[in-house]
Amino acid sequence: MTFSSSQVRVTEESPEEYFDRRRHKRVDLQLPGRFLTNFGDDAALSTINLSCSGALVQASTLPDPGDELVCYFDDLGRVVATVVRHTRQGFALSFNVASHKREKIADRLTWLLNKDSLDLSEERDAPRHSADVPAHVMRANGLVLSCRVLDISLTGANFECKGCALPRLGEIVSAGSIPAEVVRTGPGGFAVRYLQKDEREAL
Repeated sequence: MTFSSSQVRVTEESPEEYFDRRRHKRVDLQLPGRFLTNFGDDAALSTINLSCSGALVQASTLPDPGDELVCYFDDLGRVVATVVRHTRQGFALSFNVASHKREKIADRLTWLLNKDSLDLSEERDAPRHSADVPAHVMRANGLVLSCRVLDISLTGANFECKGCALPRLGEIVSAGSIPAEVVRTGPGGFAVRYLQKDEREAL
């Protein structure tokens, strides 16, 4: 079958549109992490593939389609997402992020995919420094935890806390006098991200 020029509509794609479409391409990349539901439940997850606008993940718990999750991906950070559908492998997520955040995710994915082959060095938002000093962290319920600071930076800190009830993922705590969000938990410790000025004012 052939078509005349009047039957065929040709749409030229601008360089910007092509670049944006390529940035949304999914890549196979396994990143461990955790997710937090609106009900306060959290569970471990692992990505199967992802792009700057969404991800396919597997987890022991399957949230319902339409549920909004707060996800914490290792090497990627905090992302709010909506469950789109279940799959045979797990479930698909659509990231609820602004365009500038999407660009940051795309840049980070590019770095993660190329860091080994190009021998790239890790770059954090702020350099971390070893500390190993005692500290007190106040949980949202007022309970004060006696911890040790393992390392600290301008944007967050890692704490060792043994023999006490660890804060939950996503919980807002006070690290000294600084409000912070718990972004990672593990055996005997947790990590926090200091809240930005606008986030502190919204509390």
